[in-house]
Amino acid sequence: MEFTTEPFDLDEAPAHALVAREVIETAELDAVDVGPFGNTAEGGASRVLTAVDALLRKSLEAGATRISLQVNVIDDGIGEGDR
Repeated sequence: MEFTTEPFDLDEAPAHALVAREVIETAELDAVDVGPFGNTAEGGASRVLTAVDALLRKSLEAGATRISLQVNVIDDGIGEGDR
């Protein structure tokens, strides 16, 4: 998944961005990359969906006015257990 939260503040990270970062960094995901203009995370479908739910709810509660989100599904051949 890839996401950004808005509004942007180039001088200091807004509260909603810090909350989003904390949600993603503490989720049980396989790979996380947090940056100033975009964030990515990888993991099994159920873990990603749980993280997305928390990300949306907590970021909006912390003042985000827009959240852009993209989720890609990659067939890893592991079966249906974590999808």
